[in-house]
Amino acid sequence: MRCPYCQYGDSKVIDTTHDSHGGIRRRRECQRCKQRFSSSERPILATPLIVKQDGTRQEFDPDKLEHGIRIACAKRPVSADAIERLVGGVETELQEMGKAEVSSRIVGDLVINGLKELDQIAYIRYAIVYLRLDDLHALRREIDRLLEGK
Repeated sequence: MRCPYCQYGDSKVIDTTHDSHGGIRRRRECQRCKQRFSSSERPILATPLIVKQDGTRQEFDPDKLEHGIRIACAKRPVSADAIERLVGGVETELQEMGKAEVSSRIVGDLVINGLKELDQIAYIRYAIVYLRLDDLHALRREIDRLLEGK
């Protein structure tokens, strides 16, 4: 590990701790200038390919997912941090599945469940597209289900 103070390429590990997210934090000391600094290591988990309804496959794109969620949450009291947490949670769940490919339906279900807890209006906006609520009766049934707490 290169020293951030003098750029020397050799440091000694003084202490190692594990954090709650599976990462490792190391306390180091530069062999030349004797300055101390910390480094962290996290595993990089691969996200599966997303299999669309038409059978095509594409890489999971958290930015694309975040954009769709932001549209649903437009002009709602939902913080950017809450949206980022939702996207991160979806990505983490996909990684933890350990599969090479996942149906886009699973991604949509994770988002819709997250939005239901985050903001009910954003949930309805997303559900109109995701659940294909293409008439007022279907939309009314979904709103009634939401109001009943199902």
